[in-house]
Amino acid sequence: MLDLLSVPQQRRESIERLAQELRAGRSVAISTHINADGDGCGSETALSRLLGQLGIRSKIVNPTPWPDMYKFLLGNDVRDASDQGAKALKEADVLVVLDISDVKRLGVLAEAVRRLTIPKLVIDHHLPSDEPPSKLMLADTAACATGELIYDFATCVGLEITPDIARALYVALLTDTGGFRFSNTTARCLSIAGQLIASGVEPEEMYGRLYASMPVGRLHLLRDALATLEVDPEYGISWISVAAGAAEQYGLRSEDLEGIAEHPRSIGGTRLALFFRDLGHDKVKVSFRSTGDVDVNKFAKQFGGGGHARAAGALIEGNIESVRKKVIAAAREFLAAEDKEGVA
Repeated sequence: MLDLLSVPQQRRESIERLAQELRAGRSVAISTHINADGDGCGSETALSRLLGQLGIRSKIVNPTPWPDMYKFLLGNDVRDASDQGAKALKEADVLVVLDISDVKRLGVLAEAVRRLTIPKLVIDHHLPSDEPPSKLMLADTAACATGELIYDFATCVGLEITPDIARALYVALLTDTGGFRFSNTTARCLSIAGQLIASGVEPEEMYGRLYASMPVGRLHLLRDALATLEVDPEYGISWISVAAGAAEQYGLRSEDLEGIAEHPRSIGGTRLALFFRDLGHDKVKVSFRSTGDVDVNKFAKQFGGGGHARAAGALIEGNIESVRKKVIAAAREFLAAEDKEGVA
């Protein structure tokens, strides 16, 4: 019978190299991408506690503030020094960057990270980019989440999955698989989730914290976004938009908008879904979601973005009307080209 929990040999070798670098350090800084999500936050807090078992001090240094919805993961034993910015990186012997394949995703910390001369390590499950934060990495796109790779790190190094670590890793897996619904929900992912439940995770508690405690303002914003819904049935494109200042109007943070892009994707016949969020100052954040064999990571790269094959994003300059027009036109061309390749 296949042992779903066994760590693939290539991952094991990468983990051994990373563990050697980590053991040489006394103080480790841990970082993830701007507007950290459940995978980033869960992986960071789990790794911090695992490093503590090795006698290594660590602190989290993120480019944007810790999201409110994930503050329950921090506890008193995890130090968040994000408010100190790049200064907090100078005290570390080693930097570990999680859930990022491109250094630019570190936002205001990117340049400071480029200048660091200390060992820099990466643990990530995204497709590779032209400028990774480091070449010393544990990277595997077959992992359902970076949290899966942190679980493997704990297994290979022989560390304990405590209840707090289990909750953090469960959040990482749960959120990055869309509640175990997306195509990255593998048999191995579910096997690991089962082990985390055995280690103390209460699934109903996690559901309540992540999906049943949203602010009412999110529903107001969702109502406004759905009112903008447009569908192109010929190409299978659906899109919604949010005006500048809408999140602030309803007292929302960036993390409160997670999952809104799933609504246009849920429409029957949709192959490519788009969520346009006007950030003001001629900047528009676009979330790309897809179904079937449409690779939105490939599409997002046209606009300097990226991510996963089924979920990606990009920050595009321009007013929302011009950006929307440009992206939708490009989406039609992209899907037409993909269809032509499929026929050839």
